[in-house]
Amino acid sequence: MPIRSVPGTASIANPEGGKLFAPSAARNLDVLGDLLQQVAPPTGRNALELASGTGQHVVGYATRLPQYTWQPTEADPSRLHSIDAYVKEAGLDNLRAAKTLDATAAGWSSAQEPQDLIVLSNLLHLISTPEARCLLREAANTLAPEGRLVIYGPFSRGGALTSPGDAQFHSALKAHDPEIGYKDDFDVLDWAQEVWLNPVEVIEMPANNLALVFAKSTT
Repeated sequence: MPIRSVPGTASIANPEGGKLFAPSAARNLDVLGDLLQQVAPPTGRNALELASGTGQHVVGYATRLPQYTWQPTEADPSRLHSIDAYVKEAGLDNLRAAKTLDATAAGWSSAQEPQDLIVLSNLLHLISTPEARCLLREAANTLAPEGRLVIYGPFSRGGALTSPGDAQFHSALKAHDPEIGYKDDFDVLDWAQEVWLNPVEVIEMPANNLALVFAKSTT
């Protein structure tokens, strides 16, 4: 699928040398690192980040969870270059070079080795419902037994947008592209269960975000 256009305010990344720098990624990195240390399988080894963006997050994850070998992925060529710049600068043995992967495209799971941890942040509101459901299905196919899928970002809650800022942002997204916008937490939980992903935790996060943690069903 082609890379979707989103409003400029939805994804701000400023050039910084050979890298892109997203202020929002810098702000929430510690919070997300704490989250992954809390919910990641303690005996896991392989970790996949979908839609790695600038590359700031995955370097932090690889530093905070060194027991995992981290594979960043991205569909946007300009961001692939940024990720690799961060990876090279970090010089971590457990952090691989970026791989081209469109997380919204059917079939990507067939080329992946089983993953103990899959992480996705701040993407579901920027893609359509069919793309979100495809992503969940492919992630489920990629998870190893006892693996975890962690999804972080803004959601509507039981059909309602719970802050003026969320309502404004959602409206801006829909005005730009009617197919995108906030997904409802209950809908995502239902879509996940349809592809044999069981909810493990729903965690309230700062800035009115949620973390949804899923495990692959073994029955």
